[in-house]
Amino acid sequence: MKIAVRLDDITPDMDWECFFKFKALLDQYQVKPLIGVIPDNRDETIRGKEKKEQEGNVPENFWEYVKKLEKEGWVIAMHGFRHVYSTKKGGLFPLNAFSEFAGVPYEEQEEMLFVGKKLLREKGIETEIFMAPAHSYDQNTLKALKATGFTALTDGFGDKPYCWKGLKFYPISFQLSHSFRKKEGYSTMVVHTGTISDGDLEQYQSYFERENVQWISYGEYLTQKAAERGFGARWKEYLMAMGKHWLVKLRSR
Repeated sequence: MKIAVRLDDITPDMDWECFFKFKALLDQYQVKPLIGVIPDNRDETIRGKEKKEQEGNVPENFWEYVKKLEKEGWVIAMHGFRHVYSTKKGGLFPLNAFSEFAGVPYEEQEEMLFVGKKLLREKGIETEIFMAPAHSYDQNTLKALKATGFTALTDGFGDKPYCWKGLKFYPISFQLSHSFRKKEGYSTMVVHTGTISDGDLEQYQSYFERENVQWISYGEYLTQKAAERGFGARWKEYLMAMGKHWLVKLRSR
């Protein structure tokens, strides 16, 4: 099994100490991830410590640092717009019952995507990959993505990229333990560096050292051919996402 890595919630005010700890692992195992950059973060829950408390670790210019990572082989996705959940909709991939996009009128979604992409472009960053906050998007999101120049999403379940509604989807892992047991195919490990503990880092290191897994850079994942996905496969994916949502909810009680 070949597995790529994606890092969510990349912002100027994230927890840089945690980010650099995980980056050290990626560097050690020579894995270049996909990073989800939020154009205009307004989500207080993912902010790290005040900048003065992270002196010495915070890049002087966040946007220049992101471009530096891109030159080194990291891939950039636009991670929503402001990362603020305004609806209680799970959308077409209901891993969560809230969203920044699903359930929002088409015109508003298109404007959010247009402005978000414009903000990134003004910082010298171009991307055609979208990373939906909470993994939630709906039919209007897909239409708005195409209207604003996006061609791909990092979401869905499966062992290889697929095409649907004129967009390419790069699946994430339904469950890492299952992915580790497979001999063939591709998937993505999703990581939120802002919530990583030292114990988590040890666990991730054990993942990178597994002999039956080939860790790849996200750029390689993007080169894989994608097949059209039909209604049946999409319906199965929807049920899997819904099932995982309820399983996580029950376990948290």
